[in-house]
Amino acid sequence: MGKVLNFGELLLRISPDLDGNWLKENNLSFYVGGAEANVAAALALWGVPSSYLSAVPDNFMSKQVVGYLEKLNIDTSPIQYMGERIGLYYLPNGKDLKNAGVIYDRNHSSFSTLKTGTIDWDKVLQDVSWLHFSAICPALNQDVVALCEEALVAASERNIQISLDLNFRSKLWKYGKSPIEVMPALAKYCNLIMGNVWAAENMLGIPVAEGLAEENNKTAYLEQAKKSAEAIMQAFPKCTAVANTFRFDFKESGVKYYCTLHTATEHLVSKEYRAERIIGKIGSGDCFMAGLIYGFYHEHSQEEILGFATRAAFSKLFTHTDFTTTTLEDIPKVARMYEVAG
Repeated sequence: MGKVLNFGELLLRISPDLDGNWLKENNLSFYVGGAEANVAAALALWGVPSSYLSAVPDNFMSKQVVGYLEKLNIDTSPIQYMGERIGLYYLPNGKDLKNAGVIYDRNHSSFSTLKTGTIDWDKVLQDVSWLHFSAICPALNQDVVALCEEALVAASERNIQISLDLNFRSKLWKYGKSPIEVMPALAKYCNLIMGNVWAAENMLGIPVAEGLAEENNKTAYLEQAKKSAEAIMQAFPKCTAVANTFRFDFKESGVKYYCTLHTATEHLVSKEYRAERIIGKIGSGDCFMAGLIYGFYHEHSQEEILGFATRAAFSKLFTHTDFTTTTLEDIPKVARMYEVAG
């Protein structure tokens, strides 16, 4: 097997505390992240040859960040040096990216100014067997949409496996196109599609039963996951696997979590995990995606793939950084403490 190439925007997350103490202390928490970078870091940690394609300005700060990625065993040679700035976003500590408090500062970033015809795909895709991207990329602007399609065509021509995470960030879709006008044309190239049933509705037009979100009914959620997965595979014939995550708040500051994996031969449901207190939600979905890629890359059984990806994602909830720091050995130990019996 070759490398897994992760394609997306490298970001810096700035996390002020909600009480405003950062103003008095002159101290802000910074984290390196971005959905695809999070996947790249997880795969590298778990021993999968992982590379990363993004764009950053040619300055000392970018080189420090890229050096940080290299120390994590991520191949950064595909990174393009151009433009003027790294994208930023602001999110209070402990909050979720879907929270209304997230503030994006990504306009005119190096990645957002990338255009077709500027990347040497023969060079970038050499020795690559898997390409991963997320719906956050085409949320930026029409030029990035065109670049995504260029990447997907180039990968498809080389028989490279392609995965898509249906990350829905409503605050990013501001250039006159809705996700459903953009994402189906990109999804048609993908072999593995991951997200949740509501993202599939918003981005691919796969309908969800009315009132499902309010039901709080696991049986209904799992039935919808199967229906949505079947509809995705029918609409996009290249897709051979669909994964759905279900992450809900639990008690005051906790989470309950379970997932599904659907293929032509099986519809699998993971074990459920619950914790009354977690550290943060950032990157757990990316960790699930990395877990799926890890399992398919090593040709594990479908049950093993889903089990590992779910445990890895849940374990991510107990780390501070955007990148997971939980090793292959520690993932089952963490998850085992929170497994729901039955």
